[in-house]
Amino acid sequence: MIYVLLAKVLLTLATLGYSLGTVIADLNRTHATNPLWTPHARFHVVWQVSSYVGIAVVALLLIWVPVGNEIERLYLVCGLTFAVFASFFATWIAMPIYGGTNFDQNGYPPSPVRIAGRTIMMDANFTAITVNATLLVAAFALLLAR
Repeated sequence: MIYVLLAKVLLTLATLGYSLGTVIADLNRTHATNPLWTPHARFHVVWQVSSYVGIAVVALLLIWVPVGNEIERLYLVCGLTFAVFASFFATWIAMPIYGGTNFDQNGYPPSPVRIAGRTIMMDANFTAITVNATLLVAAFALLLAR
């Protein structure tokens, strides 16, 4: 039972990461109201954020409303969350194909981090999604171990 509760908490955090996190990061001057972005690009970012919030509402209901089989609901949430995070990594890998970048100069720049004597530029998006994906993997492992 404790494994399931911990999985629910981790899935909640991952869900808030891809929903509330994108609201905070994207519905502002760096993205949705960025005057340097085309209006159509701004439309798509607002659509993306709204979609993530809608998916998150469904996920949070599946996590916390006790209707039906709890474990099946949690596996479904894992699948929804995996789809969000996997699409990020697929988009990140495909950047050379469509000329994308992880950040804009007037957005959130990467931060320098020293690791083993080397300075590595850490992108905020990649770091946040990786942390949240790790929460998802941990939650899934807890469900398998229950």
